[in-house]
Amino acid sequence: MAEPGMEPELEAERGPEAVTAEAVLRELRLFELRCEGEEVPDKLVELCLSHGLGPVALANELLAFVTSKDLDLQLTPEGLDAFEHEVLAKRGSRGRRGRDERRGLLHDIHSLQGLLDEEQEDELLDAYTTPSKGSHKRSNSTPETPQAKRAPPSRSPLGLFSPGSFSPSVTPSQKYSSRTGRGEAVATFGAVQGQAWLGTGGTAGGTAGGTAGGTGGTAGGTGGAGSIGVTVRAFGSPEQLLSQPYRFMFQKLLDVREALAERVEELGEVLRRHHGLEGFSSAVIPAQEPVTVLGTISCDGNGKLNPKSVLLVGDREHSGGAQVPLDLSELPEYSLFPGQVVALEGTNPTGRRMVVTKIYEGVPLPFHTPTEPMPGEPQTPISDPKPPNPPFFSPKCPLFPAEARRVLVACGPFTPSDGAAFEPLRDLLGVVSRERPDLCILFGPFLDAKHEQVESCQLLSPFSDVFRLCLRTIIEGTRSSGCQLVLVPSLRDVSHLPVYPQPPFAFPELPKEDRARVLLLPEPCTLDVDGVVFGLSSTDLLLHLGAEEICSSSGLSDRFSRILRHVLTQRSFYPLYPPPEGLPLHLEALGAFAALPVTPDVLVTPSELRFFIKDVLGCVCINPGRLTKGQAGGTYGRLLLRRDGHGDRTTDRTTDRTTDRVVRI
Repeated sequence: MAEPGMEPELEAERGPEAVTAEAVLRELRLFELRCEGEEVPDKLVELCLSHGLGPVALANELLAFVTSKDLDLQLTPEGLDAFEHEVLAKRGSRGRRGRDERRGLLHDIHSLQGLLDEEQEDELLDAYTTPSKGSHKRSNSTPETPQAKRAPPSRSPLGLFSPGSFSPSVTPSQKYSSRTGRGEAVATFGAVQGQAWLGTGGTAGGTAGGTAGGTGGTAGGTGGAGSIGVTVRAFGSPEQLLSQPYRFMFQKLLDVREALAERVEELGEVLRRHHGLEGFSSAVIPAQEPVTVLGTISCDGNGKLNPKSVLLVGDREHSGGAQVPLDLSELPEYSLFPGQVVALEGTNPTGRRMVVTKIYEGVPLPFHTPTEPMPGEPQTPISDPKPPNPPFFSPKCPLFPAEARRVLVACGPFTPSDGAAFEPLRDLLGVVSRERPDLCILFGPFLDAKHEQVESCQLLSPFSDVFRLCLRTIIEGTRSSGCQLVLVPSLRDVSHLPVYPQPPFAFPELPKEDRARVLLLPEPCTLDVDGVVFGLSSTDLLLHLGAEEICSSSGLSDRFSRILRHVLTQRSFYPLYPPPEGLPLHLEALGAFAALPVTPDVLVTPSELRFFIKDVLGCVCINPGRLTKGQAGGTYGRLLLRRDGHGDRTTDRTTDRTTDRVVRI
């Protein structure tokens, strides 16, 4: 049995194991540990991903915790919360201190030579690896990263996309083919009545007009079967939309400092006005009386943030960017992460440590108020003092009208990890053909850089050729349904630029007949769908923020709601800084293209973590999951926006007029 916080040597010798619920439960059964409730296995996988543990290491930690506390062998959600707070939250500081102690010991010639050999080997490996595979000190393992086990097959990737049956000339994934619960709704939001998910397509039977690409064009037209055509366009002005590739890897330290300082000043002014603060003081000048300071949360080392390592990097105007340690012992509850802009109240008797007594709550942006009528919507005369009721989207309508908007969202990978057969993508296109949604939003990766056959270079054609063939198949596969199609890239797309924010796909081969309904957008982006604003991001900010956040709460708090609240109140698609290893963040472009222009009505954030649909500050937040989870099938999302066709669209929020589901593929 391993001591809590120490990595077992056995797992290191066997190599990394894919983190799945089955693997974790198999290790727990060895110690007769049982799970109580359906959410416990998903919570175990979340702990593995958030804290960089394998199934064996997690089982050893749990056994040590249960034995030392003399607890029951039945694992409960409450017990796992206590385990995370008491054991896993302290692993980073203990592991870092242990390494420092080992380096400080006296060594003989043999042990010293061993340390030098290890460092030289690490440097040599780093020189020949990509950033996503270089350093493993803080890597987040995913179910899609198995080791290469097979020899390169003798086939052409063109066989992956046969025009007739879409069947590859390779053996299909047995685990995916034998999946259960197909079409089962695993998460719901709002009332579901009747067969409301069968639509008529966004442009079926009608005409479409507009442009597609990353230039803020529109895609829309007149729908068939008596429906009114859906209008889809990038939100905001063309200057606010990232439409072209840009130079990266050329950031200057002065430009980085200016970008960080501008963000602090902007959010600080919002906090000052909202809370009625008179002004901010210096964070490093001794103060016996309570003062209010402004700054950014940071960590005093290279490890994970913990309550004893929290620093405040003061703002430039009042503190000159000076750092001061924070004492959080007087706060009843808090939730902090590196890069968070905060306004704090407290005392600093010596000027070397600030005792925080209050954290001012962040302020989200207002919602978008549409000013133009939708197609087919009558305009209210200016002389009429009272607009007609009910509102634009009826919050309590008993039946879904024909004009309700149906949206399908799905995130890659679109192929199992044990083969290059795009069976999940074929099944998803079948769903689109049957249900005919008005809008289909697909997130990358379309050709995953973490796929086994991509990492081992087993494909016989260039990645770009296979990627373009995949996009062409998606476009042709959704053509018959007539739906609008939005494609958002991912940092894991092997043939696309690896920088965040990420420009849209370049696809000059897009057929003329599809240019009116296909919209290629950057990552992240904001979308306007008939006046309803969608925030879209394929980057796993839930996993990244969840791994770095620290919190103290008197009651049972929801981690996902806390993280999403941070995204909305920090007014950024990615407020974490510094980012984790493997995420190439461009700070200047982040402020220009990844800032939230408004609070979105719907925020779609696919993640490796468990799927969910939540109402956070009036915003419908959905994690549809990924279409594949390793070798197994995953999930996708369906949204239905209820619409009445006339009235005031500002009286009710989208949370009252949407019905959402997360469905197994």
